Amino acid sequence: MIVSIRAMSPERRELTKRRSIKGGPVSVVRAICVCLCCGPLLAGCAGLSRRPAPPPQYSDAHLVGFSRGIRWPGEMTERQFRHWETSHLAGMVRAAHGDPLKMLVLSGGGGAGAFGAGVLTGWSQLGTRPRFQIVTGVSVGALIAPFAFLGPAWDPQLSRAFEGAHSTSLLEPRLLGWLGALFGWSAYRGAPLRALVHRYVTPRLLRAVAAQAATGRLLLVATTDLDSGGTIVWNLGTIAAHGGPAALKLFRRVLVASASIPGDFPPVLIRVRASEGIFDEMQVDGSTTSPFLFAPGIVSILPRRLMPLHGATIYLIVNGHLRMRQRTTPNRTTSILMRSIAAALASDSRTRVKLLYSFARRQGMKLRVTEIPRSYQLGGFAENLRPARMSALFAYGRRCAREGRVWSDAFTILNRIARVRASAETVRCPVLAAPKSEPGARAARMRAHERPNNGPAVRSPRRGAGCAPTSGPSAQAARLRRRTSTES
Repeated sequence: MIVSIRAMSPERRELTKRRSIKGGPVSVVRAICVCLCCGPLLAGCAGLSRRPAPPPQYSDAHLVGFSRGIRWPGEMTERQFRHWETSHLAGMVRAAHGDPLKMLVLSGGGGAGAFGAGVLTGWSQLGTRPRFQIVTGVSVGALIAPFAFLGPAWDPQLSRAFEGAHSTSLLEPRLLGWLGALFGWSAYRGAPLRALVHRYVTPRLLRAVAAQAATGRLLLVATTDLDSGGTIVWNLGTIAAHGGPAALKLFRRVLVASASIPGDFPPVLIRVRASEGIFDEMQVDGSTTSPFLFAPGIVSILPRRLMPLHGATIYLIVNGHLRMRQRTTPNRTTSILMRSIAAALASDSRTRVKLLYSFARRQGMKLRVTEIPRSYQLGGFAENLRPARMSALFAYGRRCAREGRVWSDAFTILNRIARVRASAETVRCPVLAAPKSEPGARAARMRAHERPNNGPAVRSPRRGAGCAPTSGPSAQAARLRRRTSTES
């Protein structure tokens, strides 16, 4: 029943007017007016001014004071790759001292990067973590990469950085909440992320990276150039070798840029010089264009074999699920949008794993992969950054690696995630048992067979060491010889 306002009592009429002013059309008009009036002011405060991006014809844009070798485009031409092969591949072979190359690839994943950090520390405790000739990372993988590059001696710093103690301070909303995010350039302030990187990327770390890079090893991270839409690969070893405050500043800025998720954290402006003047490049999270960094562009489909790569092993740590957990998607715009983005990212990651697997087979390489299994439930971006969640995920990755239960070949991983499983399965390690061929499997099996009183390990007798065969042709021949000797 519709009641006219004139027919209402004076008290009810006044109450209706107040309600319409508080939550009705008047409040909407007021909100729109606030946005229109304050929008330009907020945009001027929140969005920093920038110079234009270098036009496409200025391919000579470079950072002042640094050599051009500190970075290169992710989409290489064959000619560019030949130059890279000549200048870097020989150094990697030299750093391996005649052994097959070992390579570590770290994906993005936000707070789920605690898994990768835990895997590395647990791998060190197992005692089988190799010395990598090349380490690559994007997004949170880029933040892990320097510690992985420097080896187990830097595990204490890696643990402190990813056990979650400093993660809550990263999500500091901008002034005026959603208005600042709408008219600015990110939802959260960039100062906490910069402070976290500055805390752990010290002059001592820079010197240590430079010393290792001098042996021929490579430390590479990727950012996304939003102006060109392409991936930029940064050689952090070359930057560290430059030395001094300028190198430390650029090293930190590149790491911050690679972890700056568009919309969540502000982009990083990198000032470059070209023949026609000075420009600004807008660099953001490397996983925007690539979930992990290895054999980008034309390199992944080169028909010829690269002999130094034959026999090499690639270890890929995926800080997330390669396939999402199945659940009912709420019938809301934001839920549908976020679920669609997550599905696209997971599909892209699976496709990249398949490409890397094809590249490895063509080059005679081994590919070992680990991911967070779907039985381990992850939350959203902000939820995964909670200290309790990061600490638990770090401990999970460390425990599974210490038991030798993280690495599988790519075919097994892709075959496993293709199966549909119930979402309520028990949380287990990525690998149920340490395969005999996997690194650390022998050490894990030896510990499993140790006596409770720490006595000597119990070994089964080897064939040919005092044990006669009981079946097969050899057993028949043995019985025939015994029968012959008895009759004689």
